[in-house]
Amino acid sequence: MPYRSNEDLPSGVRHHLPPHALNIYREAFNHSYISYLGDQRREEIANRTAWAAVKRSYVKLGDRWVPRETEA
Repeated sequence: MPYRSNEDLPSGVRHHLPPHALNIYREAFNHSYISYLGDQRREEIANRTAWAAVKRSYVKLGDRWVPRETEA
């Protein structure tokens, strides 16, 4: 199901990602979830898509997610 706000995200996501990464996750999840209407795996696909979107901008160092450094 699409998420209205970051507070609605699963606790495993909410408690591990910084606020900006939560926005990325939620927006990517919602877009993917709507795009795969009718697919039985749409929640799984949306979850994978959301994590992929987060990983484009953030990297996990130890137990923290930090912004990726931009290349000049």
